Amino acid sequence: MKKNKRIIIYAKDIQNATGRSYRQSLRLLQKAKNTVGKSKEDMLSIREFCEVYNINPLDFQESI
Repeated sequence: MKKNKRIIIYAKDIQNATGRSYRQSLRLLQKAKNTVGKSKEDMLSIREFCEVYNINPLDFQESI
């Protein structure tokens, strides 16, 4: 079965990839949104998050 590829990142994904708490993951997500110039309600792509924190997107996708 083909795994569905998502483009939007959630705090739970950050938690799974980094091992940080859910609350810290929310802070990282909000900081990345502010850096990119998005509002609190806007969604952030995995690519944008990886660009902000200089993470290889392929490595990040594998970890979530």
